[in-house]
Amino acid sequence: MPENSKIGFIGAGTMGRAIIRGLINSSFIDKKNIIASEVSEQLAGKVSEELEISVITDNIEIAKNSDVIILCAKPFAVKGILQQIKDFLSADKIIVSIAAGMDTGFIESVLEKEIPVIRVMPNTPALVGEGMTAVCRGKYATKEQAEFIVKLFSQVGRCIEIDEKYINAVTGISGSGPAFIYLIIEALADGGVKLGLPKKIAIELAAQTTLGAAKMVIETGKHPSVLKDEVTTPGGCTIAGLMVMEENKVRSTLAKTVQETAKVALNLGK
Repeated sequence: MPENSKIGFIGAGTMGRAIIRGLINSSFIDKKNIIASEVSEQLAGKVSEELEISVITDNIEIAKNSDVIILCAKPFAVKGILQQIKDFLSADKIIVSIAAGMDTGFIESVLEKEIPVIRVMPNTPALVGEGMTAVCRGKYATKEQAEFIVKLFSQVGRCIEIDEKYINAVTGISGSGPAFIYLIIEALADGGVKLGLPKKIAIELAAQTTLGAAKMVIETGKHPSVLKDEVTTPGGCTIAGLMVMEENKVRSTLAKTVQETAKVALNLGK
């Protein structure tokens, strides 16, 4: 698909706005080719002013005038939206859904025609160009269409294509993950405040350390355990802190957090 494709967003809530802002900032899609819909004139006007794009209240117009329709609605609203727009869809358009728990088979069954469907799980750091998105395609979406969506979401961070059976695990790690990382940053900062650091400084230290550690994992390609060992000297400060984390089962707690999140994501589609 060409880079001048028209992208329509049905729903411009937190996640929708993050993706739109990220795309605009990347300059991959001209903002004149981005349109969104919201539930009321008041909200549409507010979002239009904020993002400087056209925002309307008619989902059918989005379907008619977009090459890619991105559903940024809550899972409970997806079926109704699909029923509303399905008569205005054709095989040359792509439906992209970010709704947790709603698989491509369900979406295809509601549409009742051979429309390309691609499911994505993005996250809010797309707003600052550091999102993590996973993409999986339904049975009518082509490899080329999936590649375009991967390229689209790569403008707002990293994007990979996966098998749909892994999508709930992705939700647990990267979809909900930013909230877990924010909690960790806050907790590290609180430790600094307890030791007398001003809160603003403690948060900056914790946030930049988190960013730096993440970049080390991605850019060096080393396993996190190897990088951990490189920081940990015998009898030093780091091993003392790691022992506290192990004694309080931080590792297993975080793993269980991901599992529970994925379980809820699975049940959202039922």
